[in-house]
Amino acid sequence: MSIGNSPEDDRPSFPEDEDRPSIGRALQLARIDARLTVDEVSAATRVRVPIVHAIEQDDFSRCGGDVYARGHIRTIAHAVGIDPAPLLAQFTEERGGRPSPTPAAPLFEAERIRPEPRRPNWTAAMVAAIVAVVGFVGFTMFSDSDKSGKNSVAEGSVAPSTSKPADKPAPQKPADPKPDPADSAIAGAPKDKVTVLISADQGKSWISVKDHNGVTMFDGFLDKGQTKTFMDDERIDLVLGNAGAIKLFVNGKEIKDDFQPGQVERLSYTKGDAGEDPEVG
Repeated sequence: MSIGNSPEDDRPSFPEDEDRPSIGRALQLARIDARLTVDEVSAATRVRVPIVHAIEQDDFSRCGGDVYARGHIRTIAHAVGIDPAPLLAQFTEERGGRPSPTPAAPLFEAERIRPEPRRPNWTAAMVAAIVAVVGFVGFTMFSDSDKSGKNSVAEGSVAPSTSKPADKPAPQKPADPKPDPADSAIAGAPKDKVTVLISADQGKSWISVKDHNGVTMFDGFLDKGQTKTFMDDERIDLVLGNAGAIKLFVNGKEIKDDFQPGQVERLSYTKGDAGEDPEVG
């Protein structure tokens, strides 16, 4: 099962070295073997789609210099599941061991995917302003009442002391333990739906989640310790960019698979998969 455009559609035709493929060709073949599209590699590495295409054509001029080109090669190699060391050595050999001048950092930053600026939340601003006005009015009324009470006491007899010894501070309750993802998965798993809980226990991982209609439910990174739950009537399709860092629960039961760090896994689950082997796409 593939997500997005087919990886085979991206195959260019260009000559290869008799002994070894070029750097771009090696990365492209590894991406196709991993059943990933250029768009998926771009999302996982935060390297723009035109730059990924250029690197697969062995055009490193858009990287902004050799230093950044090496970084892109290393990042893309990890995303498609191959060792970057031979490719970096080949890059050094082909460049004569001398990196080309690197432009200033702003050029490199321009190649990154930038999030759209957030629009101002006028509703929240209005609520905050109303709360501030109400608080100011209440404070003014309380201050006037307090001054009036003090004046009454000054005009009459001296009020008797009513001070009491300070009470002992109440013992603090211990903080509630963090909920176990397994408990959350079991509690939120209705029998008439497929429920998938993903927990990034071992480290950061990029994930893509789609429902049975192919609509994207989530596409992005889970930081270490983050947990997300997804639910659909029929099927949920997953792409795990760093499967070794993920703990997976399907329909309330943990999926026991020997995923490795940096490994890309494409999985599909239905509401009948509780505790069974997953359907691998």
